[in-house]
Amino acid sequence: MEWHLFSAMFLLGISYTLQKDAHVRVDVFYAKFSPQRQALINLIGFAIFILPISLLIAYDGIDFAYSAYAINEQSDAPGGLTHRFIIKSIIPISFILVIISGILFAKNNYEVLKQ
Repeated sequence: MEWHLFSAMFLLGISYTLQKDAHVRVDVFYAKFSPQRQALINLIGFAIFILPISLLIAYDGIDFAYSAYAINEQSDAPGGLTHRFIIKSIIPISFILVIISGILFAKNNYEVLKQ
């Protein structure tokens, strides 16, 4: 049970971390750049990495969760979890939230770039 809760906390925390711009990055060069250059790097990173991967995981995650729901997947362990589709639904939900947070992140960086 605890790894299910940890997974949900981790997956839902990704979008929050992106929204607060608190994600891990290598600041060796990035910290020395101007705010406009940092915004440009953030926009490129969003377009190349965050958006395509999040779209792919959200799209495939919906089928993943639906198939668990359709077969009424349950844990094999004695006394294990029933209704596994609930925890599997967290995957597409979290990446849809990442897409939304990423769009807001990109919008904020675009405004910095326009200045």
